[in-house]
Amino acid sequence: MPDKETDVPDKKADIRPPNPYLDMAATTGGRRCRVLLADDHEMLLDMLRNLLEPEFEVVGTATDGVALVEIAQRLRPDIAVIDVVMPVLSGLDAGRQLSVCAPTVKLVYLTMEADETLAAEAFASGASAYLLKASSTVELQQAMRMVANGGRYLTPAIANGDLDALCEVHPANSLARLSPREVEVLKLLVSGRPMKSVARQLGITARTVAFHKYRAMAQLGLQGNTELIEFSIRHGLLGIKGTTARPGAQNNRPRDHGHAQG
Repeated sequence: MPDKETDVPDKKADIRPPNPYLDMAATTGGRRCRVLLADDHEMLLDMLRNLLEPEFEVVGTATDGVALVEIAQRLRPDIAVIDVVMPVLSGLDAGRQLSVCAPTVKLVYLTMEADETLAAEAFASGASAYLLKASSTVELQQAMRMVANGGRYLTPAIANGDLDALCEVHPANSLARLSPREVEVLKLLVSGRPMKSVARQLGITARTVAFHKYRAMAQLGLQGNTELIEFSIRHGLLGIKGTTARPGAQNNRPRDHGHAQG
């Protein structure tokens, strides 16, 4: 992805406020963030590895959705960079499965699909970022830093980068209004985990888990656990929502399903 020139002097439109994430280190617990890459084009995987490795630790790659889920469960990366359209299992469906079997993995979608509905669905399923392959390398690096530090990112090419506006246009995807931590807590709870177990996994107190749960339910307008479960099924939090791959997008030809390092 070629860089876009942004440093044009004497133009007010190019004077931007400081971005706190631009120079923020992408670390987790004092170490480099571990990243898993998933795309069915191996040349792009090589390019992404070369772009990210100076700052991130790329621990593996996958070339289809099934391999992505398998490798992510084994390696437990901090972030998975995923294409929406992949063979065997779409990126969105793979992301939904990861939300259940590896809920601590943050999902960054990097795709050709400049589609508001797909972007809204990605965030509703727990995505932390959604970018286009036409985005600049600077934008990708900035988004990765934001996600590594607990933020979310929507490319300006969709809804002007405004997640709230995206939710207003697609109100059925109101899950995108929640914080990544609230989504993470809900995924673990609706999968059947007790609050104390969720608290231990996330390194927080059971009281904090309860706070995130009830705050999220209030924002979603849900009354009780029955409505929470029904909502989770509709929005794929349990990993059982129907496929979203577009007709003809799936490619079942035999191929190398990816590999992992370390």
